[in-house]
Amino acid sequence: MRWTRGRRWVAGFAAGLGLVAAGLMVTEGRLGLLPSTRRMWREARAKGQPWWLFFHTYVYGRFSYAYIGTAIGERGLLARVKRALSPLALRVANGRGWANEYHGKVLPTAAARRLVEVREDVAEVVPEQIIPFQSARDLVLSASGPVVAFDCPCRSARAEPCLPMDVCLVVGDPFASFALEHHPGRAREISRQEAVEILEAEADRGHVHHAFLKHAMLDRFYAICNCCSCCCGAMWAQRNGTPMLVSSGYVAQVDAQGCVGCRLCAERCPFDAVTVAGLAHIDAERCMGCGVCVRACPHGALALVRDASKPAPLIVGGDGAPTEGLAGELQEAPMGRRSG
Repeated sequence: MRWTRGRRWVAGFAAGLGLVAAGLMVTEGRLGLLPSTRRMWREARAKGQPWWLFFHTYVYGRFSYAYIGTAIGERGLLARVKRALSPLALRVANGRGWANEYHGKVLPTAAARRLVEVREDVAEVVPEQIIPFQSARDLVLSASGPVVAFDCPCRSARAEPCLPMDVCLVVGDPFASFALEHHPGRAREISRQEAVEILEAEADRGHVHHAFLKHAMLDRFYAICNCCSCCCGAMWAQRNGTPMLVSSGYVAQVDAQGCVGCRLCAERCPFDAVTVAGLAHIDAERCMGCGVCVRACPHGALALVRDASKPAPLIVGGDGAPTEGLAGELQEAPMGRRSG
């Protein structure tokens, strides 16, 4: 690889961030290294991650708002930094390479609920048939571990964000404790039932659940983000050629007998996969199987069905194991018809 001026600049900037992170950790150490930082370090070392990768872990977790804001920020300093860095980042970035280390799996609401309602501990490497990347496929869940509601960094970066803000769910330790200790004004521990209520409320707003996994976050699943297409950085990246979102494994299917052509599904679809010409039509290539249209339809004319051409669904079963599931196993309840 030839070291162009742009690449040297970005490499220098990254090295500078590493030095800043090191300095901040030293400062934190003088004040008494926070328990969550020590635990994150121990788990990173136990996993064999090099020290320099831990600086990425620390920067991402400690400065989540600046980290994401440099890519999508619309306010103040973040907007100026984004304008300065984005052209260089786009020149040196490899979209597929970036996505390999940082990606989100689309989840219908029923599947998202299972991740926070898990009844048994889980420690699995998710197969590539479900998450088609080589890196960041570990799923570690605890039936008794903490869940934290975290102010969404993507919404925080926007000039006119969607509300409410505290809709990102950080699931399990060491990530939940790290968020609580380093962002006390923007993170709060919640019960599993409160987490389910957030998922349901965001689904009612037409937002998409993503299970996010990141190489720098111990190669693991660490959060469920509830994303709107106007604020979400990952959805913006997906639209601009970085394939970091993975289909749920389902596509929406229209019941021609029930559809009245009301267009609510097309208005709600965050992936522009629905058109209406008399009846609703689903573009299977665009459809990510999020279930937003299914929930929006007041006539029950849409359902999610398994699409074998897509990566398999991520469903944590009652026994704690991620399973592919069968068509019809996930029932996305239309608004006003939800059971339980």
